[in-house]
Amino acid sequence: MNILLLGSGGREHALAWKIAQSPLCSQLFIAPGNAGTAGCGTNIALSITDFPAIRQFCMEQKVGLVLVGPEEPLVKGVVDYFKANPVEGMPVIGPSQYGAQLEGSKAFAKAFMQRHGIPTAAYREFDEQNFEDGLDYIRQHSLPIVLKADGLAAGKGVLILNDTEEALDEFEQMIKASKFGDASKKVVIEQFLSGIELSVFALTDGKSYVLLPEAKDYKRIGEGDAGLNTGGMGAVSPVPFADDAFMKKVIDQVVVPTINGLKEEAIDYKGFVFFGLIKVGNNPYVIEYNCRMGDPETEVVMPRLQSDLVELLVATGKQELAGMEVKHDPRVACTVMAVSGGYPGDYAKGKVISGLDAIGSPDSILFHAGTAIKDGNTVTAGGRVLCVTSYGNSVTDAVSKSKAALEKISFDGMYYRRDIGYEFE
Repeated sequence: MNILLLGSGGREHALAWKIAQSPLCSQLFIAPGNAGTAGCGTNIALSITDFPAIRQFCMEQKVGLVLVGPEEPLVKGVVDYFKANPVEGMPVIGPSQYGAQLEGSKAFAKAFMQRHGIPTAAYREFDEQNFEDGLDYIRQHSLPIVLKADGLAAGKGVLILNDTEEALDEFEQMIKASKFGDASKKVVIEQFLSGIELSVFALTDGKSYVLLPEAKDYKRIGEGDAGLNTGGMGAVSPVPFADDAFMKKVIDQVVVPTINGLKEEAIDYKGFVFFGLIKVGNNPYVIEYNCRMGDPETEVVMPRLQSDLVELLVATGKQELAGMEVKHDPRVACTVMAVSGGYPGDYAKGKVISGLDAIGSPDSILFHAGTAIKDGNTVTAGGRVLCVTSYGNSVTDAVSKSKAALEKISFDGMYYRRDIGYEFE
């Protein structure tokens, strides 16, 4: 069948790389894609939120399945659009606009968890109407305190603060001065949980689910997890501390209640559920949901997924996931992300990238993120530019292979963390 993948990041290159391996895929289109996805299929100049144009393309090219990579089209209702304007026999893999609120609204997600007894940090939500109550709540709250913009804020809407006056000021900036635009019209104030984070991924057809390999990503720009938050500087899979006993708790306390909750509330959800978890003591708590795969976690999850992804997606569309087995590669996979100088602040684009053909090891895979083709050269086109994922017998082994590969690649201002997986060495 012909398949259309929406998106242009490292996640989409990893998904495209995996989809292209399936004998079920006749032709793969990626809209709009990047310089790397062009090697897996055909890049198409379509906006991921121009739903009528996407539908027209699907009809012209006889597309049999659409996979939505990023959250924006899901939160804006791409699944609902195709439900109202169907292309015969073509599922769109992702949740409805209502279901995508699990990511699109922190308040919606917290209320959903509360209704279904899913462990998460204690919280309250505030807006313009109860702003003064929010100030009083902050004054009485223990430190550190977590402030979250309710809506999508490109990964920048979460603040962890150790000073009450600073928290009061930030709260006012978020609600009164629209620090994160409409995303912070409502603010969720949360208890701070201390522990170690990991990401767990399920694919659900609305009735059943399968688990994909888990991962741990590294959000801070600096080594030792210092500095500003980013979209992710690297990831490892499997996660060494996520043993069978802990994962049983994750399944029993988080995954199953979530899937059952979606079913009980008749929420139309056929796609990925990303569980952003924190291990506190020996127990899992949900920090956040995402309604799609993570980035850069996808770049380690897809290499470790031995099952046919297209087969799983087709089963999702037909609600036939029950009884399907997912096989994981037993090796460790680690990815290290190379970013533009200045990221996550201001950075230049258009820097020529060299050495992309120098990766010769079968254990290492290059995934593009923010790249483009200009005048015959591959150039930087984003903050997170590319990453290398490597297989190894240990975290240290896999990370060393990824770093060795990145040493062969260069562009002006290139930076990457050399300590991904440091706590597992």
